Order: sequence, then structure tokens, then C-alpha cells
Amino acid sequence: MGRRRYSSSAVHTGPHPSTEVAHDRRWARDVAGTVRCSAALLALLLLVDACAGSLTPARSVLWVALALLLFTVLYPTRVSAGRGWLASRGLLREQRVRTDLLVSVCCLEDVGRRLVLRDVFGGRVELDTQVLTANPQLWYRLAEDARGSATRGSLASGERALRRVAERIDRETAQAVFEVSGLA
Repeated sequence: MGRRRYSSSAVHTGPHPSTEVAHDRRWARDVAGTVRCSAALLALLLLVDACAGSLTPARSVLWVALALLLFTVLYPTRVSAGRGWLASRGLLREQRVRTDLLVSVCCLEDVGRRLVLRDVFGGRVELDTQVLTANPQLWYRLAEDARGSATRGSLASGERALRRVAERIDRETAQAVFEVSGLA
């Protein structure tokens, strides 16, 4: 069996994350962007309809409904993780997985890179790997618990996917450091 390495020590900074809950630091900014996009669409639709002279209360309701639909589609999930768990909360529901009891991890690379985590209790969470890249504490928490799952033998498949994600995060982190330092 090969060496298991899911994260680098350079990713973790600050206090030991095993006692704290890590959150997606970009989530509030992403929600604000979603609100701006929806509001801009609504304003544009109302303006065009008013300039055309065809704005009615029924059409206004239709435009508001369309803006709300856009908000619903664009609304970002809020990812958080603590010792032994990872949660992804959308508008209507929360998905939670026990990261200390993972059975599989797979990487979907269709439109965007998504990571699908499954635990022994049937819990399932799907998340964008960009969330992990942008939030080292979330990645550290997941990687640490995944190593524990692999050590205990519950992680039947997915060690390779985790290594690929770790390599990608390390590569993007190094690139960001080079860009900030002016070496790239």
C-alpha cells in the first residue's frame, strides 16, 4: 500500500483546527453577488418593459418571479466542517457527512470539479473543489478526517481522488504565492 498524503503542512496556519469549526470565507461575498445579479436583472427587465410602455402589474410579478428564480439558481451553498463532519447548506436543506467515517470519495470533472463524499450512514455531500482551494481550513479538516477513515479501513475508494485534489490545491496555492511575490 502506498503512502497516504492528502494535504501539505503549508496549508495549515493558525490554531489547531481540530477544536474549531471552519467555514467558507467567500460565502457572504458570493451571496452578495447573487443578490446583485438578481437585482440587476430585475431592474433591467422593469426598465426595458417600462420604456416600451408595456409594464403592467402582472408583468412586474413575472419579472420579480424570474429574478427570484435566478437568485435560487445562483445561491451558493454554505460549507462548514468540524472534527468528524462536513456540512453543505443550501437554500432549502443541509447535507451532512461524517468525514471520520467516509466510505467513498469521487471527483466529478464534468462542468466544474466537484467532490462527492459518502459516509457509512448513507450521508452524501457534493461540493465544488474551489471551496476547498479558497478555504485551507476546510481542506485541512477534510484531509485530516479522510486520513483517519483510510487508517480505520472505512474508506473503500477515493484515496486517489483525494490525492489529486491535494495536488491541485498545493499547485494553486504555490501559484498564488508566486503571483503575490512577483515570481510568476
